[in-house]
Amino acid sequence: MLKELIDKFYIENQKNKDQAKFYITDAGKCPRAVFFKFKNAPRESLPARILRIFEHGEHMHRNIFNILYRLRIGVTTEIPIPAQEIISGRADAILCIDNENYVLDIKSINSMIFRNLLQPKEENVCQIQLYMHYFNIKKGLLLYIDKDQQNIKEFLVSYDENLVKGLLDGFYDLKSKIEADNIPVRLQDYPKNWQCGYCQFKDICKIANGQALNWKDFKKKIESQPQML
Repeated sequence: MLKELIDKFYIENQKNKDQAKFYITDAGKCPRAVFFKFKNAPRESLPARILRIFEHGEHMHRNIFNILYRLRIGVTTEIPIPAQEIISGRADAILCIDNENYVLDIKSINSMIFRNLLQPKEENVCQIQLYMHYFNIKKGLLLYIDKDQQNIKEFLVSYDENLVKGLLDGFYDLKSKIEADNIPVRLQDYPKNWQCGYCQFKDICKIANGQALNWKDFKKKIESQPQML
């Protein structure tokens, strides 16, 4: 009874925002999924459980921010990157430790992933590289929190100019595809890539098959299938 009411609250308050710029968190993600997000393509709603997990992660961020302030290490939290043409983002924090500046990115993950985490996740490295680039800071810290056991791991990341260039080139290439209504090809390791299992666009991605195609033509196709809307 109460469970159903709580789940309904989360699901009914779920909103898909119009997107005009790339988010830094889009770095390292499937270009086709990002394309569909820009086009407001039909997507699966996130389950209430996942929405609660996101909300819990935000609370954990707030707790870390509180500790950082109490440590008095010259912290600025939730700071937007300088205005950019096609990218927006907000870093969790910028720290000053022993007279050196660091960009901090906090990630909460489950115990199973945490135990097996021997190096930072590739997509997280991509994201913090862009933060370092836009803030002109050469060092970053990826802080992973085990949300079940509350253990912590940290990884120091150094600025990689070549990686950043590749990421920015990828964004501009995807921007041209979005403007030209050209749906990108699927990921090479589809459907084994971890993103595929969690993708809200997996149903329409399956219909689109693997090759690049025109969005307007494809949109007509999915609009003819009421179950997709």
